[in-house]
Amino acid sequence: MDTPADPIVATAARVLRIEGAAVTALADDLPADFAPAVGAILETRGRVILSGIGKSGHIARKIASTFASTGTPAAYVHPAEASHGDLGMVTPGDLAILISHSGETSELRDILAHVARFSIPCIGISGNADSTLMQAADFRLALPKVEEACINGLAPTTSTTLTLALGDALAVAVMELRGFRAEEFRTFHPGGRLGAKLAKVSQLMHGEGELPLVADETPMPETLIVMSEKSFGVAGVTEGGRLVGVITDGDLRRNIDRLAEARAGEVATRNPRVVGPDLLAVEALAMMSENKITALFVIDEENRPVGLIHLHDCLRAGLA
Repeated sequence: MDTPADPIVATAARVLRIEGAAVTALADDLPADFAPAVGAILETRGRVILSGIGKSGHIARKIASTFASTGTPAAYVHPAEASHGDLGMVTPGDLAILISHSGETSELRDILAHVARFSIPCIGISGNADSTLMQAADFRLALPKVEEACINGLAPTTSTTLTLALGDALAVAVMELRGFRAEEFRTFHPGGRLGAKLAKVSQLMHGEGELPLVADETPMPETLIVMSEKSFGVAGVTEGGRLVGVITDGDLRRNIDRLAEARAGEVATRNPRVVGPDLLAVEALAMMSENKITALFVIDEENRPVGLIHLHDCLRAGLA
């Protein structure tokens, strides 16, 4: 069926504008309990437990994942399963975030009673400030009355977007106050391109036992043997244990007529480009790409070679 594009685009634009305006309005008028709620999460010694049913349950799962991946232990507990034994997953020392747009979701009744019984702090997120959930919660994050983006005004659209955005705001505020760093973020994201982009050179480099190193006075025939054995296409030239130069295939071509008699130090490119072990591997890759080279020696504070990172290492890690 051929459908004119204009009405489709107009619908999409209307939905995005309605939801975007609602998020902006929430940003301009955050619930008064937002900051105290963040403080309560920071003080929690157990886990942040999220629960909700239906669309609210999907949002709760995502918020739990965001907390967990940014340094705050969190888990989603299905409210119906909680009523059949999973309440044991919610313990003193935890904090609960319960989500219900109406605030009257019957499935939350048992978990709400459980957190009250064991004095577990509770954050309620609802579009109804006067609801049972919000009256029982210790911290009340009431959503503003908004227009659902659905043409009938019925399908949860704007309201779920607001809930998700508010959950993100909670998680990011907590993350920043914890001082959560990129290195820690990678710990929870070891797979895929995100994990690779946060990898350090030290995590991808070849160690000292694999390095193609020769002394400054090493004859070039011996140097060629080392380069061939190590298979990186380069050799590092050292003086007193410190890296002073690098020999590449380009250096070999430029000195082809005297390789039989020359010493490594005479052929090497002096003051080569190097990196430290704590540099992000993606930055090392950018340096290699910019300078059209395939490998970088990794040095310590005293300019001693401690590793080598090759273009192929970066490619295998998924950096490009």
